[in-house]
Amino acid sequence: MQVAILRISRKIHRTMGAFLFLFFFIIAITGLLLGWKKNSNGWILPETTKGISTNFDNWKTTKELLKISDSILITKVDKSLSTKLDRIDIRKDKGIVKFIYTYDYWEIQLDGQSGNVLRISQRRSDFIEDIHDGSFLDYYFKNDGEYIKLIYTSIMGLSLFLFTVTGFWLWFGPKLIRNKKRK
Repeated sequence: MQVAILRISRKIHRTMGAFLFLFFFIIAITGLLLGWKKNSNGWILPETTKGISTNFDNWKTTKELLKISDSILITKVDKSLSTKLDRIDIRKDKGIVKFIYTYDYWEIQLDGQSGNVLRISQRRSDFIEDIHDGSFLDYYFKNDGEYIKLIYTSIMGLSLFLFTVTGFWLWFGPKLIRNKKRK
């Protein structure tokens, strides 16, 4: 019985490894890059700058800052870019506001008080994360529900679980069989 389970485990492990090698390779590389994003000297994740005031009373309104950011995106980066906003990251303790755009992974950091541009950067970390979790396919196919991401992460998570179980059995099974033969 244990020899049969060992053969089945070996076959599952080998077949899944052959089919999913490229996906696991991509997940490993992107996971490594994401782990290092804050230690990449701003190449993967743009470093956060500092503004002149942390007092909200002195800041421009979010609406005013957004208008400045959209204008900068169009005039300084590329006039064909979409100004659809993904999120606004307010860093009160640093005196800045980050405007992160949905498409093309751009970020504009503005001083909260003056509205001056502190940094214009591409967020490679967001692109890497989208590859890592498969959501770039939803983006590419303009799928709002992230269905591809859900299917992809489910398949990869279950595969990793099966790899762990079969890998353990491939290691432990022969030891168990040898111990039985000695008795």
